[in-house]
Amino acid sequence: MIPLITLFPAQKGKIMHYLNRIILFLMNSKVEQVGLADPNADMIVMNHQGIIDIIAMEALQTGHLRWVAKKELFDIVWYGHLLKNGDMISIDRENKKGLIKMIKDVKESLEVKNRKVVIFPEGTRAKHQKLLPFKSGTKFIAENMKLKVQPVVVTGSKWVLNEHDKTCHSGTVKYIYLPTIDVSKADDTWFEDLHTKMQEEINREFHHHHRSR
Repeated sequence: MIPLITLFPAQKGKIMHYLNRIILFLMNSKVEQVGLADPNADMIVMNHQGIIDIIAMEALQTGHLRWVAKKELFDIVWYGHLLKNGDMISIDRENKKGLIKMIKDVKESLEVKNRKVVIFPEGTRAKHQKLLPFKSGTKFIAENMKLKVQPVVVTGSKWVLNEHDKTCHSGTVKYIYLPTIDVSKADDTWFEDLHTKMQEEINREFHHHHRSR
């Protein structure tokens, strides 16, 4: 994937979608979508369990997403090259100017590159069913830029690949698209309500379909 998106940058979106589909196929797994992706959404917020969240989401796409990742990941061998050559957004949590850079990057993504931004508001991988508290930076950026935010709940990715326990199974990664929130018209509690609705969907999947996040 790295040499191909480096040699053919204009086609990197299609290359990533196709190769991620192959990765899932080789893992004897598939992806399922419930609900509709809003073409007018600016930002997608997702719960996070591991690398399969990204692989399966890319396999599902026809458009070109721009992922937000912590700065340290850009320094990792191979994975860092994928992020850099994929033109993803790095965020430095230790730098107070990080949010200012983030706003500029999101603006560029939407207005110049025509790519939706995807962020994990938990900020890190959760180990259990309960969502971690969402980082305030996501709220700040969405409100500052008056974005349209679409929440997406992911289940089944940790079953397919658990990087911590080093286990892998064939299975289905499911993406549930929830209604988009127009932050410019939303209540002041929209961010807290978003967390609640995503948690309710995670609980519903677990109790009714025996699918963990």
